[in-house]
Amino acid sequence: MPHQDVNDLIEHLSRTTALSEAQSGQIVDEVLAFFNEDVESFIRRRHRELQQQGISNAKIFTAIQVELSGRLFPAEKLTERKIRRVIYG
Repeated sequence: MPHQDVNDLIEHLSRTTALSEAQSGQIVDEVLAFFNEDVESFIRRRHRELQQQGISNAKIFTAIQVELSGRLFPAEKLTERKIRRVIYG
């Protein structure tokens, strides 16, 4: 069952936008999932996304290091080697 604050936010979005309650709920769920993503999942997702854009791994690892420093989750500064380990095991 969602937390009351989440329900209040969904109701607020439905009242103040053209979104239905279901659409508001989907958006809130997506935002919460985005901010709840752990470091390893973020690294794997971003690697996959950047790889699909044809970017080389060397540039991907650097980009991920930069992106990690700006994320809201607490993350230690990861070296390229640690990022590679998360991706490839």
